[in-house]
Amino acid sequence: MAAVGVDAAVSAASLPLVPAPGNVHPSAPIPVQGPPLGEALRVGLGETGAQILPLILGGAEFGWNVDLESSHEIIDAYIERGGNALHTADSFAGGRSEHIIGQWLHSRGLRDEITLAVRVGGHPDNPGLGPVNLVRAVEASLTRLRTDHIDVLYLDAATGPIDLEQTLATADWLVESGKARAIGAAGFTAAQLVDARIYVSAGYPRITVLDVPFNVLRRHEFDADLRLVAGAQGMAVTPSHALEHGFLAGGHRTRLRGGLSVRGVQIAANINRRGSRTLRALDAVGTDLGVPTAAVAVAWLLAQKLVTAPIVNAYATQHVEELVQGTGVRLSRSQLADIARASE
Repeated sequence: MAAVGVDAAVSAASLPLVPAPGNVHPSAPIPVQGPPLGEALRVGLGETGAQILPLILGGAEFGWNVDLESSHEIIDAYIERGGNALHTADSFAGGRSEHIIGQWLHSRGLRDEITLAVRVGGHPDNPGLGPVNLVRAVEASLTRLRTDHIDVLYLDAATGPIDLEQTLATADWLVESGKARAIGAAGFTAAQLVDARIYVSAGYPRITVLDVPFNVLRRHEFDADLRLVAGAQGMAVTPSHALEHGFLAGGHRTRLRGGLSVRGVQIAANINRRGSRTLRALDAVGTDLGVPTAAVAVAWLLAQKLVTAPIVNAYATQHVEELVQGTGVRLSRSQLADIARASE
């Protein structure tokens, strides 16, 4: 019987696609035939026209903590469960993440079935969003990804000061030339997003997707101003740091003086004070619903207004099943209130 609160399609997606060789025990599950059942779950990615699983697989671990072969296995596991959106950045592992994803796209022949989102502006060879570096960064990403276009090009304003008009003019050229299909923003302030919308009247492309660091412990980064602007402009919000470097998945917890360390990443002291309470609340909800803590953290994000699809990084194939389960979990008002109180 499927776990309570979890979409039956998600639970069934973990069954083998073909019968195991040899004799099959009478009590073994019946193999699932046909396409992944997760394909029935799709949401629109804002005004981009893309229809995606409401969970974007991030490649931040690829080429850093995860080698090429294991990275490809993680992507395969995500696709097998109905996933169809990948996110990376030119700064991830110095471009190795893009290279690994590019090899996967080429070897599997699935480029047309995948919504590919790339954040640029952080590579040391082409830093920032100035016109020349932006074009060079996109060209370099396309080469590493072995593709001729990026479906959602995130402009990373956190890399330094930008001339917004010049950046949008360059983005317009990238769209007109077919190198990018839609424009997203990362690290933008509410004021910059308002200014960007004003430039639309001059013919510049609209920013339709917003990446903001956001999870149950980092609610302040998606502040009231950003929420107001994103909502008014109809943006699709794709939160990054959905699991706070794996901390909200409930594993690999080690206490250190002044903060928490999760797989070598130091977590701020203010999160340390609230982290234990929040994890206990997530664990309790997960126990009630029969799902992993990571699935509850994903479900919490999907329950927030304006959130379309969290960007979640995985560093093992077994984590993919936990994350995808979160797309089928529906949290009650009382469960959301319990989590909110614990994280205050």
